[in-house]
Amino acid sequence: MSASLKPEHHFEIERLGDLEVRVLFPEPKPSELDVRHTTLFVQQPLELELGGSLPMVRVAYSTYGKLNRAKDNAVVVCHALTGSSSVASWWSDALGAGKMLDTDTDFIVCANVLGGCYGSTGATSLDPLTNRTYGSQFPDITIVDMVRVQAALLEHLGVKRIKAVIGGSMGGMQALEWLRAYPDRIDAGVIIGAPPRHSAWGITFNHLARMAIQNDPDFKAGKYAAQPQGLALARAITTLFFRSPESFGLTQGRRPSPTDPSRFAMETYLEHQGERLLERFDANSYISISKAMDRFDLSPTDLEQIAVPILSIGISSDSLYLPAEAREIAETVQQGEYWELTSPHGHDAFLLETERLTKRVKTFLSQQEKAT
Repeated sequence: MSASLKPEHHFEIERLGDLEVRVLFPEPKPSELDVRHTTLFVQQPLELELGGSLPMVRVAYSTYGKLNRAKDNAVVVCHALTGSSSVASWWSDALGAGKMLDTDTDFIVCANVLGGCYGSTGATSLDPLTNRTYGSQFPDITIVDMVRVQAALLEHLGVKRIKAVIGGSMGGMQALEWLRAYPDRIDAGVIIGAPPRHSAWGITFNHLARMAIQNDPDFKAGKYAAQPQGLALARAITTLFFRSPESFGLTQGRRPSPTDPSRFAMETYLEHQGERLLERFDANSYISISKAMDRFDLSPTDLEQIAVPILSIGISSDSLYLPAEAREIAETVQQGEYWELTSPHGHDAFLLETERLTKRVKTFLSQQEKAT
C-alpha cells in the first residue's frame, strides 16, 4: 500500500531562461513562510566531489535577525537528515531573542541541504537534461557538496565572516566540514551529537532504513508515483536509534494507546512517527542524503588541522553517535572543549533539552567573542 500525496503537496515550477526547476514542497506549514529561494551556480555548474556536476542549483533558505554593517554576525545552522531550512519549525525553543540562536544580536542562516526535498535541488527536482524529475538518478552527493552550496549562499547573502557554525546530528557533520574547508571565515563551531566519521554502527542505522524503503514493492526502483509505505517503516526503525530505552519507558511505557486502547502506546507512537514522515518527505531524497552521511569521514589528521575553537557536545544516552565520538572531536582539534548533555532521551535530546543546551552554548560563544 502507498500513501498518495495529499492536497497540500504541490510542485512549484520556476523558469530560469530555458531551464525549469521543479521542486516538491511537502506538508507546508505557516512557519514555512520564513523560507526563501535563490538559484546559485548559474554561470558555472557545481562540480560534485564524486564526479559529475549540477547546473543552476536551487537553494531554499531561512534567515532570522539582521546582518550587521560589518557583515560578521552570521550564525550558520545546519539541519539533520529530514530537517528543513525553517529552524522555526524544528528548533523553535532555541531560536529567538536571548536564546541560543539569538535573533537580537545575530544573523541566523539555515539552508535546506543539497539533495533535500524542502525546496533545494534534489531527487524531486527537474533534471534539465531529461526534463523529468531526477528521482533515483540524482547524482551521488557528499557532505562536502552540501557545504559548498551553503558557502555559495553565504557569499550571495553578503556575509563576510561567520560568528559560529552550529549543527546537531547530520548538521554536526556539516558543521565539521565547514570548519575543515573554511577555517579562515569562522570564529567558532558547535558540534552536537555528531561523529567525526560515520561509524559501522551509523552505516547500519542508515542501511536498515534504506532496506525498508527499497524492499517495498511500491518503491519500484525509485520510480514510484506515490511515496512508498517503506518510508514510514524506515522512520519507525530509526526512531529506535533516536531515543533510548529509558526515554521510551518515560514517555510511552506499557500504557495503552490513547487512539486504540487494545494496543500499546509504543506501537501507535512508532506508526505515527512513520506516517508523519510519509506525509512530508521523499523516499529518493532520504536514500540520497543518508548515503552522503555514510560517506562522511574526517580523519584524525583532518581534525588535527582544525584550529577554530570548537565546543563538541555528547549526549549521555545517545546510542547512535556515542559520547566517545564527540569527545574524540574535542580532544583532537587544536582548540576543543567537550561537554556532555545528561539526558534520558537519547540522540534526540539536542532537540528536547534546549534550556540547558542554550546556557552552555551561549557561555562558550561569549567566551570566544571576548577572546577575539
